[in-house]
Amino acid sequence: MIFKIAILVMLVILAACRSLVSPEHPPAGSATAETPASAAPSPAVPAASAPTRQFRLGSAASALVAQARARAAAGDYVAATATLERALRIEPENPLTWIELGRIQLAAGNAAQADNMGHKALGLAAGDPSAQSAAWRLIAESLLVRGRNQEASTASARADTLVPR
Repeated sequence: MIFKIAILVMLVILAACRSLVSPEHPPAGSATAETPASAAPSPAVPAASAPTRQFRLGSAASALVAQARARAAAGDYVAATATLERALRIEPENPLTWIELGRIQLAAGNAAQADNMGHKALGLAAGDPSAQSAAWRLIAESLLVRGRNQEASTASARADTLVPR
């Protein structure tokens, strides 16, 4: 008897849900044959008109970055790196964590690693001119430390075109 009541309740719920989705109001993301051509997105709209992003660190990653900065200021780059690697496990797709790790690597004298971190951040920073600029500045500094002044100047100029100093 309970089984029959449960089936009846599920049928009533399904019928109620079906009534909420009518042909006049299709579910979001569904395509219908009645969609007018003017309602479809125009392929002529340039990609540059897409809204820009702004990356931010979450509270846990932000706390770890603060700890890493304090450890780096005390000269403990190994502990600072380990702390930032924890932040990367939390937010691996956030370019800001990669930029912070690159800054620590640069301060520790690992300019080539800093350059790698800058390029990784740059790859993740699509849509965020501020994060892209910070990544280019990190790359420029790492190139400058390695005596590649012309390339550093070019990277710095790219950073300035994104976000002027």
